[in-house]
Amino acid sequence: MNIQIQSLDFTAKEELKNFVTKKVTELSHFNNSILNGEVKLKLDKNNVGENKICEIMLSLTGNDLFAKKQCSTFEEATQQTIDALRKQIEKLKA
Repeated sequence: MNIQIQSLDFTAKEELKNFVTKKVTELSHFNNSILNGEVKLKLDKNNVGENKICEIMLSLTGNDLFAKKQCSTFEEATQQTIDALRKQIEKLKA
């Protein structure tokens, strides 16, 4: 699976990129037809507390899945986004 990570309006540290890559790669355990993933990490300048946004678009054979979450840390936002995508993948199997 090919994973692209974009950090908008800030420079993401390597450890954050590694965390995101690991979490997105784990989704392939639930569906092996995932072709690639596009991750966007953003800062919401209008919100003080929960201002970290994670958007993930997954391209699967025949489908595209998308999830977006906003939290106080990028790690938390990424985990919640991954959880939402896992639910979408499980619905596709059913």
